[in-house]
Amino acid sequence: MKNRALRSALVVAMIALLGFQASASVNTAKAVAYTNMTPMQQRLLSGLAELELNPRNASLLNRANQSAAGAIKLNSLADVSARHPKNYYPSSNGACPMQLGDNIKVNQNCLNLSDADLQGRGQANNETSIAQDPNNPRHLVASDNDYVRGDANCGSIYSLDNGQTWTDVTAPTSFTRGQPTYGTAREYWGGGGDTSVAWDTKGNVYLSCQLFNRGQPTTPNPDASSSLVVFRSTQNNGASWNFPAHPAVEANDLTGTGAPFEDKQLLTVDNHVGSPFQDRVYVTWTEFAATGSAYIWEVYSADYGQTFSERHLVSADSPLCVNTFGVGTEQGNCNQNQYSQPFTGPDGALYVTWSNFNNATGKPIGDDDDNGGDDANQNSTTVDPNDNHNQILVAKSTDGGNTFSAPVKVADYYDLPDCAEYQQGKDPGRSCVPEKAETANSFFRAVNYPVGSVNPKHPDQVAITIGSYINKYSNEANGCAPAGFSATTGLNLYTGVKTVGACNNDILLSVSQDGGQTFTGATTGPRELTTVNQERRQRTTDQWWQWTVFTKDGRLAVAYYDRQYGDDEITGFSDVSLSGSDDLADFGAVRATSSSMPPPTQFAGVFFGDYNGLSAIDNQAHPFWADTRNPELILCPDTGTPTAPPAVCTTTASNASIANDQDVFTTVLHVPGH
Repeated sequence: MKNRALRSALVVAMIALLGFQASASVNTAKAVAYTNMTPMQQRLLSGLAELELNPRNASLLNRANQSAAGAIKLNSLADVSARHPKNYYPSSNGACPMQLGDNIKVNQNCLNLSDADLQGRGQANNETSIAQDPNNPRHLVASDNDYVRGDANCGSIYSLDNGQTWTDVTAPTSFTRGQPTYGTAREYWGGGGDTSVAWDTKGNVYLSCQLFNRGQPTTPNPDASSSLVVFRSTQNNGASWNFPAHPAVEANDLTGTGAPFEDKQLLTVDNHVGSPFQDRVYVTWTEFAATGSAYIWEVYSADYGQTFSERHLVSADSPLCVNTFGVGTEQGNCNQNQYSQPFTGPDGALYVTWSNFNNATGKPIGDDDDNGGDDANQNSTTVDPNDNHNQILVAKSTDGGNTFSAPVKVADYYDLPDCAEYQQGKDPGRSCVPEKAETANSFFRAVNYPVGSVNPKHPDQVAITIGSYINKYSNEANGCAPAGFSATTGLNLYTGVKTVGACNNDILLSVSQDGGQTFTGATTGPRELTTVNQERRQRTTDQWWQWTVFTKDGRLAVAYYDRQYGDDEITGFSDVSLSGSDDLADFGAVRATSSSMPPPTQFAGVFFGDYNGLSAIDNQAHPFWADTRNPELILCPDTGTPTAPPAVCTTTASNASIANDQDVFTTVLHVPGH
């Protein structure tokens, strides 16, 4: 959600509108290197793109987060069961399946032993997506950012027994056709990521993947090209994929001179029987241009992912966008956007929701007096230098993705706080979810984003969820107040971030009953908007990275990370919960994880993905998340020498008592009604 993208030299990436006739028009704009990006563009980059493009990370990630002094040989561990970790030693079937309670490990690979300065590389799995066959919901396909081969790749896994057992699949990402975009027979790719999956009504599955090359100086090859591609698994339930992948967007940057950078793509399929656009495949993404703009675009395929249309602008001009940051407005004033998500209704309508940052400063909708409600078409009537809200927008297409309505306001929201400001200088330039203790262990990059779904029983009912740091349970009344933006990073500041019972992130719900024309969040501010986190302990703890779907019976399901359990909010540990509602007002919640997860330690602790997935066709839900409960293993110090055979050790990390691996897990839960 994401692009194991490129380094600072590569920075840029792809543009190219691919028409139905496999030809592309290549953008030759000047390079958009990270150092040339505006502060807002740097803020909006997805987690994986920032991980690879920001020169600061080159030195950061080359410093081991593990401690050699804390290394302990497996055969010396006091806990006998820990001497034979199931994520490393294979079972009789040759893979490394495992369960933690009723939580099932989805990636079946066994952990590689990576060098200390490459922890996470060759090991991690994160950023998850999952989907069920509408014709047989026991068939599931999942995808993730998979680092097993060394660098990131587009991983996929399938299950034919309702998620009880899983099989890894290698997507054929090595090369795509080079003509006409790259001028050769083949274009070879170095990495991939930012995956999503969806089924059509004919038993086919689609996998969206960003492919890229890093260019110089990371490699001797100057090629920094990249592409957003779609794979199709043709009627075999995700067990294999077509080859080569079909490009939705391509960018030729063979010499490393640069092109606009395409980021954060997601895919959906209209799998509603009887829809006028049944089985149409949609992809949306953000383009960061050299002008400083960041617009949302869309393409579609009407032939099962074989070819894709020309691109269509989603984030069109609107009176809702009044602050253009002094950068390019070539497609209108809504020029700072990110985190788009496409979703469809049974009537064939396509919705795209996203985060927009062009709103005016001041009080958000409904909060001129901290509890009132001003006109839905105005962003602010009161100037407040401390306010730092942004807005969620949505656009609708009723002609299969060829044209879109003007943006409609969904809600205002408040993003997560500046990490370095509250976590002892860690992960500068990114936001995170700080724990309440004086420690600084939770510093992986995190942002709030929207996710939408249409009620299949009532096509005019559209539900969109949004994370917000200011909400019904976290506001000035309990000591959590916006404190403007950092002058250095442009990220959000608050009072009460490290105060128990003050600031905490919630998942808010904004609803339309008229097919996306109006939303409850357009006239109700974040301090009053419905939250899906209604359990007693959720009122003072953080919830983030949600995914949202309606079941076929019209029950809303929302899965997310949750710190309501044990001392998670104090220590920075995390769990996963599932909320559900029949009336979109009263929500119940159940715990998904069987035990709490420590803060991530791989990638120097700064990267844990950007999003998690959920599928729930029936009232059985399949939340799918990145998990840190398995140990990271290393080559024991001073072994692997002529006099000391190699040995395997666990070790400590700067932010955890035991360094951990990132695996992906799921479980099966009944969706609560309220």
